[in-house]
Amino acid sequence: MSPGVCQVTQPPQGGTVPIYRVEVVERTVKAINYQYRSGPTKIDFGGTVLLTDARGEAEVDSKQGRTEIDAKFENLAPPTRFGREYLTYVLWAVTPEGRPHNLGEVVADGSNKAKLRVTTDLQAFGLIVTAEPYWAVRQPGDVVVLENRVRSDTVGQIKEIHVRYELMPRGMYTWHVTGKPAASDAPKLSQENYEAVLELYQAQNAIGIARAANADRYAPNTFAAAQRLLDEARQLQDIRAGASRVVQSAREATQTAEDARLIASRRQQEEKLSGALAEAEASRRAKSKAEARMQQAEAEARAARAQTEAERTARRNAEADAAAARGRAARLEAEANRARVVVSAPRRQEQEDARKTGLRMRMLEQLNGVLPTRDTPRGLVATIPDSGFSGPAPRDTTYAQAARIAAIAAAQPGLRVEVQGHPDSAAGEGLSWKRAQAMRDALVRHGLREDAVSARGLGDSRPLVHPAGADARMRNQRVEIVISGDPIGTLPFWDRAYVLAPR
Repeated sequence: MSPGVCQVTQPPQGGTVPIYRVEVVERTVKAINYQYRSGPTKIDFGGTVLLTDARGEAEVDSKQGRTEIDAKFENLAPPTRFGREYLTYVLWAVTPEGRPHNLGEVVADGSNKAKLRVTTDLQAFGLIVTAEPYWAVRQPGDVVVLENRVRSDTVGQIKEIHVRYELMPRGMYTWHVTGKPAASDAPKLSQENYEAVLELYQAQNAIGIARAANADRYAPNTFAAAQRLLDEARQLQDIRAGASRVVQSAREATQTAEDARLIASRRQQEEKLSGALAEAEASRRAKSKAEARMQQAEAEARAARAQTEAERTARRNAEADAAAARGRAARLEAEANRARVVVSAPRRQEQEDARKTGLRMRMLEQLNGVLPTRDTPRGLVATIPDSGFSGPAPRDTTYAQAARIAAIAAAQPGLRVEVQGHPDSAAGEGLSWKRAQAMRDALVRHGLREDAVSARGLGDSRPLVHPAGADARMRNQRVEIVISGDPIGTLPFWDRAYVLAPR
């Protein structure tokens, strides 16, 4: 196959998605604590038993506030060799404690070579490459094809990570589809169109997996938003609107589908937690009944003591029964006290954390029904595109959206709202500030307190994409409504540690 031309094979459309089975033993991955601000150092990548010919190298540079990684790979065979549901490769950083971070997608060209330049906030980590059904996965699968190797000239402190590559149940990223398989003689495409088609297939995988996780039931707004984005990407492809626009919509569909899957997973966990709480309430009621029986026995004992001497025998029997009941009640009380000491405080904290997370997910669902919304460390970020304004003034539809967002935020006292204006260049800072101020006034006018809403222009310091081309300028020129505060916690619902293997 000549460079720049790739052959596309559509994912299966009938039966069960095949699963590649392989026996994997426990391995040790080397993590490196790269010396801070000492200049770049190099590491190698070696193929595992799954892809022995693969290799690569990376230059790692620990700088102030970040670590830059410039990686190159060779002999990356198509990921579909491990099963037709595998469409791409992903580079992961794994901390010495076993927590994985998705650093980005590794896309090979027609010569099975790939490059990736990324930045992470981690200081000490190991690097692995896995085959995945789509690029936005939050946990690595068990098909590990490359792992970092320490060179003799690598600068840094070496640590070991004991990892088993069976990181999760295979059902997490597989599902059943129906239809007929694609023809084996698929057409050849240019590299640009190949990337667009590949992104569409990954979005299709992500939505299918989210549906299998019941996202259409537990996160309907976010799932519907993902489906709309995929339909939009397909329409753009049908009208030949350009590969870059197809890729842009398809990747957003993949990301939104993964959010829907995570929301659905968390809400199903909440249902299980509710069942456990119901069982605890039933236990509490049983204890109350036991205490009532104890009080009744004591009353009978007091009545028996008031009887005449002729009734002494009956009274003694009653007192014996009362003593036995008190003993049983005392044991129940002692056990309940021990359980309260051990369980009450952690349960209250767990319930409070679950309440905040649940509220955060519900608000994300509600906001997604108004505007495209992301859950980030800054808070819930709803984005108003450049098309939502006419000059500095919001359009009528944008005013209506502001009213709905104000109603959602006002329902939870204690939240803070910040309206941020982002221009496509330094020349547009004045316009972005006026738009942010106009949206702040609209939110206040629709019910939010003035002291809870602020506005500012951030200049062109936070572009979404590289500012080249009309499409990029339209994406970068936007207004973001950031909602945060203690009622919804300080962490995104997806931000939690993933333990690779118990030690």
